[in-house]
Amino acid sequence: MTGGSGFLAGYVTAELLRRGHRVRASVRDLGRSDDVRARVARLVDPGDNLSFVAADLLRDDGWAEAADGVAYVVHTASPMPIGEFRGTDVIRPAREGTRRVLEAARRAGVRRVVLTSSTAAAMPARPDAPADESVWTDLPDRPEFVYPRAKTLAERDAWDLVGGWPDGPELVTILPANIQGPALDGDYAPSVGLIRLMLAGRMPLLPRIGYAVVDVRDLAVLHAEALSAAGAAGQRFIAAGEFLWLSEMAEVLRERLGEAARKVPRRALPNWIVRTGAHVNAELRQLRPNLDRRSHLDAGHVERTLGWRTRPAADTVADTGRSLVALGLV
Repeated sequence: MTGGSGFLAGYVTAELLRRGHRVRASVRDLGRSDDVRARVARLVDPGDNLSFVAADLLRDDGWAEAADGVAYVVHTASPMPIGEFRGTDVIRPAREGTRRVLEAARRAGVRRVVLTSSTAAAMPARPDAPADESVWTDLPDRPEFVYPRAKTLAERDAWDLVGGWPDGPELVTILPANIQGPALDGDYAPSVGLIRLMLAGRMPLLPRIGYAVVDVRDLAVLHAEALSAAGAAGQRFIAAGEFLWLSEMAEVLRERLGEAARKVPRRALPNWIVRTGAHVNAELRQLRPNLDRRSHLDAGHVERTLGWRTRPAADTVADTGRSLVALGLV
């Protein structure tokens, strides 16, 4: 399990442990291993079946040890830009890390690698066009497109590498939409942070943006299924549920959480303010590509192949909010 300290990785690790697997998780700093173990223990008792190894996406050290003796690899580790980054800050570790993980897996005789990509790697050229697994993102090299370009290039690299290795490993890529679900502690996905901002009253106005939602609990099950399902080898799978505008997420929070959602915003941030402010403000510049853009993600392939689908988006948003309240994070 690469990126063992990540939000998704914690849930995937717990799901694999439930299924009887022994898991070796990579972390950049072994000093974080106790925190990761405690997070996983909120979901399942790891016992002696969870161990750790130090490995960094930008260094060769540690990856041979991480892959030694394992049957499967789940590669969730990937840099996530907060704010505006130059391309090399995110793209380089995404691409080099993927190569290191796959090469270590090949040398160790790993059977299959499940790589977490993103629906950001399957964005159609026309915003209103449907997207399935045949679609690949093609965006210019601009700061606001760093994340989708990183995910796209890293996934393409993975398929190119494995395609040249007749002796394996098999590859499966999973392309999640906006990952939400219960926070286990104060270290959660940026998409969960959106819900926290709304509940804490730190998002006074709602921009006209939205996301297709996938529940982290269901996504963990999908990763575990993809490790061994015969029909998964060599496949891309879009993992997405319903699309919700931020205004719809806010409405769910108010309806389901009551008084705890009293600070959730009601008023809209006009599009013209976002577009004008994007010229001088990096945060608004990050919003601009998704402004008024409703994605049309087709997750039919994974449902037909593996029988998987995620739960209703409103339930996921509500559970995310409840977890943040319960942890005292808002």
